[in-house]
Amino acid sequence: MQECGVGKDTSQAVIKKIANLEEFYSAEELIQIYNYFLVQIKEPEILISIIKMLDAYKNSETLSILLDILLLRNIDFDDADNLINIRVIAAKAISNYKDTSTVGALLYCLNNKKENYKIRLACADALGRIGDKLAVESLIDVVKDDDEKSIYVKESATFALGLLGDTSAIDPLVSIMEAKQGIWDKFSFLKEKIIEALGKLNINNNKVLRVLKNSLIDSSPMVRINAIEALMNSEYEEAPTLIRTALKDEDTEVQRNALIALYNLEGRDILDEVISLPSYSEFLKNEAQELINEYEENDE
Repeated sequence: MQECGVGKDTSQAVIKKIANLEEFYSAEELIQIYNYFLVQIKEPEILISIIKMLDAYKNSETLSILLDILLLRNIDFDDADNLINIRVIAAKAISNYKDTSTVGALLYCLNNKKENYKIRLACADALGRIGDKLAVESLIDVVKDDDEKSIYVKESATFALGLLGDTSAIDPLVSIMEAKQGIWDKFSFLKEKIIEALGKLNINNNKVLRVLKNSLIDSSPMVRINAIEALMNSEYEEAPTLIRTALKDEDTEVQRNALIALYNLEGRDILDEVISLPSYSEFLKNEAQELINEYEENDE
């Protein structure tokens, strides 16, 4: 810290001083100063703040330094735990550049199973946000890999595939959903992410529709809710009919989401139907009346 002229000030005091530099220097000068600090300073809290400050400039030299941090090149940092956090922030900052030249570095960290899972999560997310289709195959491999120990890395890779929107991911994602592996009972949130990703990729695909139909009767309420949302956002002509089955779901949150989805698709008629017919639950009738009170009264 001493070499950067911050003396014994607390981290917050140093961050405030660095932030105040913008009053005295041009953008070009600030980039040079911040980049220097990015290389020299070892205090985690200050480093993270500097990375965030530099995000506004998207400077190529900064990107090179961020890649060095992510890949542990020319890094002298003894605090292993905080170094992980700094590398995670670096990966997020790298993604904001939308620079496809960084895909190789991100894939390297993602595919390194000896790497900390937090780093791999951040890199998978960054690949999705950068949007380079070259990452699709590697992301699919992560999701399909039976030897992948981190279910969270699989989840992040699935989310990234949804962001990339490449239809080549449909078949592997569908095959995972239909494999009926025992791991699903414990990690239903991965199924939720796969449903979200499939909804973004190509909802009018027969394989996807089959998965969504099956997901409406999944044991996890959240999976059923995600399937309802995916159907609602689709152009599939049978979507309302499929969603209607969820109005009789045993879970009230699933019922409520189905009602809202049908209201978005069909309008007021579904609310009147629910209120008037005895076959619907009192919970659902109350929800329908609340929707009328909230959204319809002003229009009458």
